[in-house]
Amino acid sequence: MLQSTFRNHVLNTLTPEDFALLRPSMHHVELAIKARLEIAYQPIEHVYFPETGIASVVAAMTGGRQSEVGLIGYDGMTGIAVVLGQDRSPNETYIQVASNGWCLPVEHLRIAIAKSRSLQPSLLRYAHEFLIQSSRTALVNSQSTIEERLARWLLMVDDLIEGDKIHLTHEFLATMLGSQRPGVTTAVQMLEYRGLIHAKRGEITIVDRPGMIKLTDGAYGEEEQRHFDITPADCSESDMPLKAVRSWR
Repeated sequence: MLQSTFRNHVLNTLTPEDFALLRPSMHHVELAIKARLEIAYQPIEHVYFPETGIASVVAAMTGGRQSEVGLIGYDGMTGIAVVLGQDRSPNETYIQVASNGWCLPVEHLRIAIAKSRSLQPSLLRYAHEFLIQSSRTALVNSQSTIEERLARWLLMVDDLIEGDKIHLTHEFLATMLGSQRPGVTTAVQMLEYRGLIHAKRGEITIVDRPGMIKLTDGAYGEEEQRHFDITPADCSESDMPLKAVRSWR
């Protein structure tokens, strides 16, 4: 496969020389829902570059309380700790929307980084983007209502998936938002009552994306949209399709 045919943005934007260092050690994988890619405080053995689907990076507290601190789709990669020179993370990473992508043994990534002056800086650019996303999530979780947080999260997932249907449960949403399940259920019902989404068991469809963005009251704002360079595809808001056109910078 040519580098240009890879959908993962990190792989697609490496220099040809750096890509050539990684390609022989990568293999294609199918990743089912809840597949664990990183286990908290355990050595990271593989780095994943999703092509479709979404992985969640989840932080946990004593007592089992959890909250998502980052989303990874075709825009990025797992193993940020490895890129930063560490061998493990305090967070867990697992698949929340079934996906496929590329898997690379960590030892081979380290060898490639040692051979290239440009590879690690390229990967660090994504690490920086991920840290911005995480800091924005922390800000939003402390300042926004659950409806605003839910709308932002759904928009971010919508940015990363193919099609318009988001497959998940209210229990899973509660973990992602760090909220109790009854509160998430009420928030979903409120968004549907406003005509912003259509919800049925295990599935949510965004039907009014501009309305969802407005509802977030800035929680889904410039940083999230800059990440994907989202534009309205030469049409007015009223004519905008369910998904805005997404093109990488």
